[in-house]
Amino acid sequence: MDVRDLVQAKARAARDAARALALCPTKIKNDALVQMAHGLVEKTGALLEANRADVERARGRGATRAFLDRLTLTESRLEEMAQGLREIAALPDPVETVVEVWRRPSGIEISRVRVPLGVVGFIYESRPNVTADAAGLCVKSGNAVILRGGSDAIDSNTMIAAVLAKAVEKAGAPADAIQFIDTTDREAVAALLDLPGLVDLIIPRGGEEFVRWVAERSRVPVLKHDKGLVHVFVDASADPVMAVQIVLNAKAQRPSVCNALETLLVHREIAPRLLPSLAARLAEAGVELRGCPRTCALVPSTRPARGRPRRGDRPHRPPRHRPRRGDRDQRPGPRAALHARGGRGRRPGQRVHAARGRRTVRHGRGDGHLDLPRPRARPRRRARADDDEVRRGRRWPGEGVGSA
Repeated sequence: MDVRDLVQAKARAARDAARALALCPTKIKNDALVQMAHGLVEKTGALLEANRADVERARGRGATRAFLDRLTLTESRLEEMAQGLREIAALPDPVETVVEVWRRPSGIEISRVRVPLGVVGFIYESRPNVTADAAGLCVKSGNAVILRGGSDAIDSNTMIAAVLAKAVEKAGAPADAIQFIDTTDREAVAALLDLPGLVDLIIPRGGEEFVRWVAERSRVPVLKHDKGLVHVFVDASADPVMAVQIVLNAKAQRPSVCNALETLLVHREIAPRLLPSLAARLAEAGVELRGCPRTCALVPSTRPARGRPRRGDRPHRPPRHRPRRGDRDQRPGPRAALHARGGRGRRPGQRVHAARGRRTVRHGRGDGHLDLPRPRARPRRRARADDDEVRRGRRWPGEGVGSA
């Protein structure tokens, strides 16, 4: 079968399944997610065998150690994938959630209600765990998904997608809600981007050039991420013990992933109490530190950093740091700001150059975030003097209204 015909056939199957999945009650969707988690654990042996084939091919091509780490599955990582699906099942169902209700002067009540998008095309590189994450989130939100992973993980992704689809069917939901494009032909990506009548949203995950390529060529709306400098700011009021744990987790848990910590900003009042102990823990984890002159004075083992990094002089330093280091339109400044509870921590978020900001309370859990902002208050139209008369049927709209 031609690649374009293959992609179109999968998209049609996903479109039909999306209609049925959108009507599934919460219990069926949660049962499907639990069955998906169970399937990953039950098929651990087969999944690891398929993954070994991918890893050996990548190693034979001379892939880097960081790439091989992202590609490799283990029993613990499969359990983490399964646990992630269980956690998604425990989340509130977003479908049919009433976001906002308001009443017009005429008496009509209008509501904003969340509904599924339909079919989501998810294009990503060689990280098999993304297959489970993307499928789980789409099932929970009532959307069918078309998965297209990197060619380096073709065996792993094909096996994972098959296990997940079978689990969904076992729970009483349509199995076609999870589609995987099982070809390494790059023409499949172009074909997926050219289906505006069958696919409602494209989510690309990968390098900057790849994401830009998708955005420029897609005829389907694209939800994209961009280059992001992952920062953590530790304020003077932060708990040093908690700060050490968060920074160590953000940097050393999986350094090869794109949301690993890159830049640490520390308020100068807490730096003498925090940096020596934090540097020792990071060194134990194999992390090399590069810092500003004042950081090097506190931690002599630190190598001088290029550029002009510095510790923050006051709690409002991160916003001044942000325009030089962060991406103005995509991922602003510190991904996490650690501070004591209270209004002080809100100041950095007030200067973020972005459509929406957030105060991070936990870092490093996921490999990316889709944050839905609280809806802005809808501006009310000023009531016209003739609204009541129109509603009571005394005259037609516009009748008797003068014009210049």
